[in-house]
Amino acid sequence: MIISSKKVDIPGFFQIGGDSRLSFILGPCVLEDEIIPIKIAGELKKLSEKYKFNLIFKGSFDKANRTSIHSFRGIGLEKGVRLLNKIRNEFNIPVITDIHDPSQVEYAAEYVDILQIPAFLIRQTDLVEKAAVTGRVLNLKKAQFLSPFEMEHVVSKVEESGNSKYFITDRGTFFGYNRLVNDFKYFPVYKKWGPLCFDATHSVQLPGAGSKTGGEPEYIDNLCYAAIASFVDIIFCETHFSREQAKSDASNLILLEDLDKLIPKMISLSDFVRNSLFGDQF
Repeated sequence: MIISSKKVDIPGFFQIGGDSRLSFILGPCVLEDEIIPIKIAGELKKLSEKYKFNLIFKGSFDKANRTSIHSFRGIGLEKGVRLLNKIRNEFNIPVITDIHDPSQVEYAAEYVDILQIPAFLIRQTDLVEKAAVTGRVLNLKKAQFLSPFEMEHVVSKVEESGNSKYFITDRGTFFGYNRLVNDFKYFPVYKKWGPLCFDATHSVQLPGAGSKTGGEPEYIDNLCYAAIASFVDIIFCETHFSREQAKSDASNLILLEDLDKLIPKMISLSDFVRNSLFGDQF
């Protein structure tokens, strides 16, 4: 078993990885307006205080890889990152957003703590390099068409650009009949390079299921338990008050009320697993 001792510091907040406690990336798939994300952030902040976990708030200012050209994409770069920065300051939590084009990188980096490279764009050298040289923490999402081993090339691009502050996210691999498969057997491969995040809600997507992406959220808890038993450092879940109100990934997100029930179970399992490895410290 390969367990990385590498920790990544999110400046001004906390560390992830190594022997740190399980952290969470939570938030809506897309920033729908300038009101709902703040309400969701407020509820998530309450959960983080209730269950005493490190929270990173996630929201996309633009969803550039929608199934349909008619799908809602977000509120745009300028409004989006400024809203995230407002959430950061109001609730004292780090924020993360995804970038899709090198031209967005510098502006986004001024307002957020973590830049996320989307899975479908992870091999775009210009985007990865531009994000790396900002010095921001990077979330490198493994593409559905890559093996864990091939992420070594992405990590090398980041390292050779002078940035060692990154973590890797697994969100499944394409496997026939429009399903994604999480290969927990090779999770230790990621840990050679640093902290590992598991994207639970995107892992239950059903790509290509009609004019919009489908999902099987009933399997989120099972996948989270398996990932935690595989020593992941971060759990990533997109969440919302209502599937009917959510404008993106409504079919595969986890509702806030269900998240409230799942989080303490995940923390309990993670503490047990990590204590078995690092000694009784949680």
